[in-house]
Amino acid sequence: MKRLSIVILVALLVPTTLLGGGIVTNTNQSASFIRMPARDASLGLDAVYFNPAGTAFFKDGFHLSVNNQSIFQTREISSTNLNRKEFEGKVTAPLFPSIYFAYKKGSIAYSLAVMPIGGGGSAGFDAGLPSFEYGVSVLPRSLTLAGIPTTQYDLNAKFDGTSLNWAYQLNAAYAINDMLSVSLGARVVTAKNSYEGYLKDIKINPNQPAFGAAYNGTGLVSAPQFFTDARTTLTGWSAASTSFSSALTPIITAEGGTTLLSASTNLTPAQISQIQGLLGAAGLTPAQIGAITLAGAQTTLNAAIPVFNANATAMGNYATQTADKELKASQSGFGIAPVVGINLNFEDVFNLAVKYEYLTEITMTNETEKDDVGMYPDEAKSANDMPSMLSVGFGVRPFEKLNVSGGFHYYFDKSANYGKKLGSRFVGNDVLMNRNFWEAAFGVEYEITDKILVSAGYLRTQTGVNGDYQSDLSHSLSTNSIGLGGRYMIFENLGVNLGFMKTMYESTTKIFTGYQATFNRDATVIAIGFDYSF
Repeated sequence: MKRLSIVILVALLVPTTLLGGGIVTNTNQSASFIRMPARDASLGLDAVYFNPAGTAFFKDGFHLSVNNQSIFQTREISSTNLNRKEFEGKVTAPLFPSIYFAYKKGSIAYSLAVMPIGGGGSAGFDAGLPSFEYGVSVLPRSLTLAGIPTTQYDLNAKFDGTSLNWAYQLNAAYAINDMLSVSLGARVVTAKNSYEGYLKDIKINPNQPAFGAAYNGTGLVSAPQFFTDARTTLTGWSAASTSFSSALTPIITAEGGTTLLSASTNLTPAQISQIQGLLGAAGLTPAQIGAITLAGAQTTLNAAIPVFNANATAMGNYATQTADKELKASQSGFGIAPVVGINLNFEDVFNLAVKYEYLTEITMTNETEKDDVGMYPDEAKSANDMPSMLSVGFGVRPFEKLNVSGGFHYYFDKSANYGKKLGSRFVGNDVLMNRNFWEAAFGVEYEITDKILVSAGYLRTQTGVNGDYQSDLSHSLSTNSIGLGGRYMIFENLGVNLGFMKTMYESTTKIFTGYQATFNRDATVIAIGFDYSF
């Protein structure tokens, strides 16, 4: 029997961003960003993250910014050549907080940021993933080619994954003069991923009554039970063939090897019928069985014994492979990286800021409770870096009430390692990416009154991954985002920011072995933040 191939695959989940940012880096770090995403030259309180050198131009005193975003993302995967054509995952992050604190006195400012720098949500696929189903979808064709006509399959699958990288960033900024400031900081990142899912209740409709009366091709039956029964039957055939082959030796000596099996006088009719049944199982036609001699029968049985044994072993393996599979595992790690910045301010009319975040090397360690798929060995380690990133931003005031801003981020992804696999081996990003990821933003803010400010902005992200990177869970798509909102000053020193952002993803299609998948997403964010100075 030709060997079947059943692939049970769980994709490695890297902390893909929920909204703005690179492949694994969140830059949507304030309510002000949601209402106007060009924040790289910010002199507001979210400058603690976006422009730490700009904190040196804060007013003297303490400053606190507390923000939360509610993020709702739908991940859609359309497939071909599978029973299920649509797979949908809901990613929810009702709490996505970022907190900034700064103290400024004279020319020096100190600041602290706490934020989810990567991931931040949970993804649930209630119907599993295409890669799960493909491993089952090959069964009907493989069994049919092996001589067991099969046309249908079914399964029950589910996958839930979470990913969150917390960042704790300390900065110190110094104003060299009224125009120029610099900053130096360090960011500690703690990473945590978790995976939970199952693949169970695999069913097929094999037409092979020799393995059991229920296996007549008319209805779906348990795949592992079918393969178990097939192994039992084949093992029995092997044992019977061995026994009858030995029993035929003295009979051949007494009657002669040329005597027809059906005419043997030393075998009972029941024994002849059993041997004929084994010869049929070995592949002989009724005509061949009717014409076979005792010697020919023995030779055929001897040849069939290793085939029955091999197929029994194979069927046992298939029973194991199609048995219920469950996964429950997590990964954790941490890393540290410097962050440096510079800010140029020209009389509050034009502001220019540059920030560079160094590579954060993170090694994840598996903590595995159950892993029937063999993808997450307990205590095994893998890379989960966050790339270095260069940001450049500007803000210009054509007149007092209007601020026009722009920003650009460039992520050095190819120099990082996201712990992705190509086949069965881990590979670096230089293999999975043709070019680095970048994003650009543009926005405007207008002060209607001293208390009310309105804003809008646009964010474009452009991925550089190649087809080898894309998989069910960790695919990267280019996006277009629109942000709207405003700020209201409740008191002179207390303001509230409200933002709404809609992100549209550009779908991509990849051809896998045996099926094709199209990846797409959609995201909506509502944000609120409070800025308080005292």
